[in-house]
Amino acid sequence: MDHSLHFLAPPAPARPIDTEPARARLLSRRDLPALMALEREKWTDVQAASEDQLCARIDAHPELAIGAFCTRTGRLLASLFMRPVADDFYRHVQTWDDCVNAPLPEASSTLFGISLSSRNCDGVSALLDFFWPIALKRGWRHIYLGSPVPGLRDWREANPNRSVDEYVHAKRRGLPLDPQLRYYRSRGFAKVVCAKPSYFPHERSLDYGAILRGTVPLSALAPLWAALPEPYVRRVTRALSSLL
Repeated sequence: MDHSLHFLAPPAPARPIDTEPARARLLSRRDLPALMALEREKWTDVQAASEDQLCARIDAHPELAIGAFCTRTGRLLASLFMRPVADDFYRHVQTWDDCVNAPLPEASSTLFGISLSSRNCDGVSALLDFFWPIALKRGWRHIYLGSPVPGLRDWREANPNRSVDEYVHAKRRGLPLDPQLRYYRSRGFAKVVCAKPSYFPHERSLDYGAILRGTVPLSALAPLWAALPEPYVRRVTRALSSLL
């Protein structure tokens, strides 16, 4: 069973934008050595995915397994794995395992982010920029993920009579109170849908996970993107990426 921290990508230290320029592409089994090295670097033995689990993710949904690589060295900077889920899946799940093992829907515009591992923010940006036109062309509209809330333990100690739901929706100066939720908001996951107890093991989160939702930009125009060739969609999103 995979106990990785499920789409947790800690903010990387600030660095010049050209330190490790990244280019994203779909992953294959040939990338397993680099993927395993990234898993070992970012996660503990309990949290990291095994080689068999990574193979299963790639084989099950090859169009939803993406890696970002340094254009100079070829080093893997970030990996992203997703799967289709029912549009209302979050109402019927409790744990991360439930999300990963939920029945595949016959029709859906919704994805669940199984995991995101990264060495720097440029790699994450490259992943999202690469996937944007794919999502538009395929009709994906919403991406959900489960995030730790690492500020919860300290907050509950100071506020023992207040609810977890209050914490995950709390804001300061217009931004989420929790540092991890602030990070994901900056990546487009602005909607906090709910909090799930016993979602995955994470001490500072008291084992809670917050289910977040991001909306693919311009996805409301799905019929238009479906009718256009993917290279054209990619050119459009590239032109718009600096404006949105």
